[in-house]
Amino acid sequence: MLKQLRPALLILAIFTVITGVLYPAVITGIAQVFFPYQANGSIILKNGQPAGSALIGQSFDDPKYFWGRLSATAPFAYNASASAGSNLGPLNGVLTQTAQARIDALRAADPGNTALVPVDLVTASASGLDPQISPAAAEYQAARVAKARGLDIAAVRQLVAQNTTGRTLGMLGEPVVNVLQLNLALDDRQLK
Repeated sequence: MLKQLRPALLILAIFTVITGVLYPAVITGIAQVFFPYQANGSIILKNGQPAGSALIGQSFDDPKYFWGRLSATAPFAYNASASAGSNLGPLNGVLTQTAQARIDALRAADPGNTALVPVDLVTASASGLDPQISPAAAEYQAARVAKARGLDIAAVRQLVAQNTTGRTLGMLGEPVVNVLQLNLALDDRQLK
């Protein structure tokens, strides 16, 4: 029995060191050298202080800010340690109620807006952490934000365009607007 146990324990120790220490250390080192911004959380700074991450959404419900996607994480929205979708199907009553509540909130914040509400403003993503919205979702909110801030809508649309990221490699994915970066740009514009 010891004849079989000894090599098994030796292999376990070797692979524990390789996969539990060496591999993570090498990958961490590569990430720190080649992708330090992403490896350290993609933190967005405002006046030298962390304002949030470019990779994790935040809750905004003030009419003067653009609102992001809903978050299905628990026990609070945009909980990065509990990344998950709601897993609710299209016939689930909870999904319908959540979407209707968000539509009602969007309509209450901008009663004159009769446009169709973009789907990404009333549904959560698979991760529940998305920091971006579609350009259509930003356009839907532009008039409300401009009015709440006393800005010309053209200036708000220009900021949306400046904070819109195109398709990856020109063909992958869809154009998106990072909500936190856009809201920080709006705050910066008003301070000038």
